[in-house]
Amino acid sequence: MPLVLKGVMQAPVTPFKQDFSLDLPTLERVADFHVRTGATGITWPYHKSESLNMTLAERKAGAEAVVKATAGRVPVVIHVSALAVGDSLELARHAQKIGADCVVAITPYFWNPSPQAIYDYFVRLGTSIDLPLLAYNSPGYLSGVEITGKLLARLIERLPNLIGVKEASFNSEKFLELSRVALAMRPDFAMIAGVEYLLPSIPLGGAGSYSSAGAICPNLVLRLYESCAARNWAQARECQYKISRLWLIFRDQYPSSLKGGMVIMGRPVGPTRPPLPTATEERQNYIRGQLEELGILQTEPHGW
Repeated sequence: MPLVLKGVMQAPVTPFKQDFSLDLPTLERVADFHVRTGATGITWPYHKSESLNMTLAERKAGAEAVVKATAGRVPVVIHVSALAVGDSLELARHAQKIGADCVVAITPYFWNPSPQAIYDYFVRLGTSIDLPLLAYNSPGYLSGVEITGKLLARLIERLPNLIGVKEASFNSEKFLELSRVALAMRPDFAMIAGVEYLLPSIPLGGAGSYSSAGAICPNLVLRLYESCAARNWAQARECQYKISRLWLIFRDQYPSSLKGGMVIMGRPVGPTRPPLPTATEERQNYIRGQLEELGILQTEPHGW
């Protein structure tokens, strides 16, 4: 059966112990929580999972924990981006070995590669494994380095295992152009909105989104998806307004604020690993006030 990515997918944060060592039992608990509360897929470790603050050994151990905890209930996508291309290839081969369903990689970090270099990078990665590949486009995050419509067409022609794009530009024009190209060539291609903005992506060919808010309010993000699927646009807009506001709260001191919010909801995941700060008591109190004002504390699950 072909892999289908759709709906609101979740990317678990990475729990750490107080000495900043990896907390694998709690990572399994976080992944299981997301599956039980409606996630249609799990991806780890995205940037909110502090992927750049972990060693390759830690990322491999965490990937194994997530695959174990998810236990085939929803697709598991492993994020394999690294500063060194060789490390990305190693992480991708490991993901295939442990039974992940797909890998995802962003355009190369730090450098400003040409379109041909980006093409070569994804081809090298996609041909090194038998798993499906999801490309990650975030030009704002990477200073303008991006997958254009022309480049995406070349990649689709070259890589039969390229099944979708996580499009995180927050730019409807870019999303629409990639969708126009991809869906004409491959109608089942998955156009996934980067963070939170599911509703505006649907008319442009979107199949789903990734959510940070789902760590705090899984009921709300599930209601957004169900409203979109039912074409109940009034309810979808109401949900999207709340989720957009939450995203602006969590984006400030990200992902520290998100971890602070999880503490408030009874799902503590430990500190944020340096150089990122851990949410202070003052910050948590602010987040608590915002969650109460939005009705989140009264309508969402507490604890695991």
